[in-house]
Amino acid sequence: MAEYPLPKFHFMVEWNGTNIGFAEVTGLNLENDVIEYRDGSNPEYTKVKMPGLKKFGNVTLKRGTFKGDNDYYNWFNTVTLSKIERRDVTIKLLNEEHQPVVVWKIKNAWPNKIQAPDLKSDASEVAIETLELVHEGLTIEHV
Repeated sequence: MAEYPLPKFHFMVEWNGTNIGFAEVTGLNLENDVIEYRDGSNPEYTKVKMPGLKKFGNVTLKRGTFKGDNDYYNWFNTVTLSKIERRDVTIKLLNEEHQPVVVWKIKNAWPNKIQAPDLKSDASEVAIETLELVHEGLTIEHV
């Protein structure tokens, strides 16, 4: 039997114990800064490269706009100069039995950008709104 890669269209997003449907999730990336160093007595004419601080990309969530659904905006409005409502967010890629096969956990997320849907008079499309989250950590687990 052939082994196939996982399809990416069956997933769920969870925060504050609530499952929320999204059309798209992007930005689930992490990387390490590189620290370069060389002392003058080194016989090699190159720098040593060492791992530095971890960096996490902003996570972008897109979903359809629903009448009376203000959750994005309510959360965004909790952000003030020194006070932020932070949430842990879990994203699960699901198999055919709706069981998670890959889990991304985002730590201490808060919204830094909301984008309203584009409006176009001659388009037969769903109105999609966008929420961008900043956060302090990302873990990835293949179940």
